[in-house]
Amino acid sequence: MGVGRAQFSRFAPTNLGGYEVLEEQRKDSHIMSIAAGCLIGFIAWFLVRYLAAGLFTVNQNERAVKTSFGRAQRLQNLTTLDDPISESLSADEKKRYAFPQVRVIPPGGPYFKWPWERVYKVSIATETVNMAWDPENPSANLGGTLLEAVTKDQLNTGLTGQIRYRVSERNLYAYLFGVKHPIAHVMGYFVSVLRERIANFEVPKSAEAIAATGPDTGGISINDLRKNLRDLNEHMDQECRSSSARYGMLLDASLITGIDPPPEVESALAAINTAHNQVSSDISLAQASADQKIVQSRRAVEIETLKAQAEVEPLDRLAKQLTDLKRIGGPEALKAYTRNVRLSLFEQAHSVFMEVPK
Repeated sequence: MGVGRAQFSRFAPTNLGGYEVLEEQRKDSHIMSIAAGCLIGFIAWFLVRYLAAGLFTVNQNERAVKTSFGRAQRLQNLTTLDDPISESLSADEKKRYAFPQVRVIPPGGPYFKWPWERVYKVSIATETVNMAWDPENPSANLGGTLLEAVTKDQLNTGLTGQIRYRVSERNLYAYLFGVKHPIAHVMGYFVSVLRERIANFEVPKSAEAIAATGPDTGGISINDLRKNLRDLNEHMDQECRSSSARYGMLLDASLITGIDPPPEVESALAAINTAHNQVSSDISLAQASADQKIVQSRRAVEIETLKAQAEVEPLDRLAKQLTDLKRIGGPEALKAYTRNVRLSLFEQAHSVFMEVPK
């Protein structure tokens, strides 16, 4: 027993030291496996987050712009001043609206971006909105249904219509980075130009315009505007051509469909229009009657002229025949022709009165 205790006491420290070594090795291997798992997980997360997620596509009705550390990829040192879209800008506006041209990513893919890059996609499809719509205050203009404007004779009219717009592919920098809310700027610009045009609108004084619009309506501007809606729409299209260079949005077309007077003057305006229409009708009838008489007179003159020509033509031919007869047969032939003509007349006459010399 004593020897057994001595042996156990002698070998016990050595056995305990081996257990500690095994335990340390076990802990080290566990830590290494955890570290390897974390490394593998990080690699997998990095591949999924920054490589697989870095792939993107662009739809057919979209265009994209890529930025690197917040800076858009540009086309050398080109600006919008090098593009024809800036031709409608004035000299002062060209200084303020000189945006850089950026590289536009066309439809297709897949494309790749690095983690420090960002892709901005923009739809270039044409959209239609009510021209009274206010993007920043949808409740304005009677809920975006009626736009008010003042005419030159101080009539507060209501305008209805639509505008078509789309993002300009040739100036995406202005749309994405140059203007905070492009559609609000475009709508505000359109409304300001329209109100200025209505406030200063005057009927053209050319003969062609008078023939096309009818007689004068007594200076009632709302009547002039209604009769010249096409010219008004064309003017708006012309004035808004610079919107693509200004805000990166292109106004395809504007269609003003209605111009309504205020309710308090609508009845009076209707009565005035009725009177003017009656006057116009009377003038048109008088002009038609005068034109008809002129045509009839010209026709009568033509008929009488043809009759006179019909009577003169035989005499001209007879004179030509007598001239030829005298030239060929001499004066005696002319006397013989005259005698034969007299004999034929005597045969047709019932009685003849002859002068007998005394």
